Amino acid sequence: MLTQSPYILYSDGEGNIFEDTSLYATGRSGWDAMPVPVDEWIELPTGGNLYELPGRKGIGIDVETGDMRLCEKGWAVAAFIPPAHTGLYMAAYETEKDAPTLPLFCYTAAAWFDEKMYVPAVRIENDIRQEAEGYVEEQIETGTTKLLAAYPHNRLIKHLMENCCITYTCPAARNLAIGRWECPVPVSPACNANCIGCISFQPEDETIISTQDRLTFKPTAEEIVEFTVPHLETAPFPIISFGQGCEGEPLLMWETIRESIIEIRKHTQKGSININSNGSMPKAVKALCEVGLNSIRVSTNSARKNIYSSYYLPNNYQFEDIVESLKVMRSYGGWTSINYFVFPGMTDSVAEYEALRKLIKDTGLKMIQWRNFNIDPDWYLGKIGVVDTGECMGVKQMMELIREEFPHLKFGYFNPSMERIKGNFEEDFAH
Repeated sequence: MLTQSPYILYSDGEGNIFEDTSLYATGRSGWDAMPVPVDEWIELPTGGNLYELPGRKGIGIDVETGDMRLCEKGWAVAAFIPPAHTGLYMAAYETEKDAPTLPLFCYTAAAWFDEKMYVPAVRIENDIRQEAEGYVEEQIETGTTKLLAAYPHNRLIKHLMENCCITYTCPAARNLAIGRWECPVPVSPACNANCIGCISFQPEDETIISTQDRLTFKPTAEEIVEFTVPHLETAPFPIISFGQGCEGEPLLMWETIRESIIEIRKHTQKGSININSNGSMPKAVKALCEVGLNSIRVSTNSARKNIYSSYYLPNNYQFEDIVESLKVMRSYGGWTSINYFVFPGMTDSVAEYEALRKLIKDTGLKMIQWRNFNIDPDWYLGKIGVVDTGECMGVKQMMELIREEFPHLKFGYFNPSMERIKGNFEEDFAH
């Protein structure tokens, strides 16, 4: 554990990163730079990476004077922290006028001390399903080849293996190739939201580009059932999940999903059937619950309608619909979670905290997945029109308050398997 603040990092613009021992590192909350409590720094986890932030000068605290100032030696540096970890502060910097918009990744503060990299973060999840060191490339290549050979006419397998697994190194698709844990099932090329930070579709005139291409076809129930049944039958802690980053909104394909669930359950009762969704169609959720949908994860950047709507720009649905979808799933005894995009300085505002408390109470929510928000902070706040984020309490402090008030609410990063839902949540998972 650190006994003092670590030092700021900077990049020379040529791929080299250095520490500046004249400046302590700071973190960003909302629009503001601030000191990071020493006990909130952890070593950069395995699988983490560092990014250069072009056109941006890092903000640090002068070791001698205690004043905040810019690091003029190079560009600011941020960290990508791997899944199962939640960032508590973003990288703090001053943006120059001609700075390019940052790609759709998370930008956690990063620092250096005693030959080690540090980030302000917590490990929110002990499940190891997306640990970098758990992926053996030879096994993935072998698994990919076997799946493509086993299902030569299945368009979905071709998409998942050739695009998701091989091209984009999607962790979920890689796990499918190895035959373990959560199996991704993209189903919808269309969406009924226009998220400004969509990772699979961006307008041509936008300053950012999507990180991956969206699914281009509508899979059939036969294609879905063909490979999901074997996965549920043989995988450890098996889950199949409709709704992935490489598609639109799966509820737009609810009829196909319904047909698939019915057929899957004719062949196996094993495992959990989940949907990752924007929760926009409560009636569709009800129809899926009636045939055996086990859980739903609803993505949101906020528990506040105005903040949600400014980001999602929904078509033909509203924030109240996602609340209703969570209620519907709970009425059928299913597992409910929110995929909660954590943006320090917004997520931990007093206003957001109160809204989240209400959402938990109103829906009987079972779990919060505290996910890092992959977006350029300046661009995001500008797009949703937030100038003043209001009073904030700190992400870690907010987590502690929520945990204290709702002791039965689970914290995590991944969809839990049926073994974990029905068994010991703290022990029954991949580890």
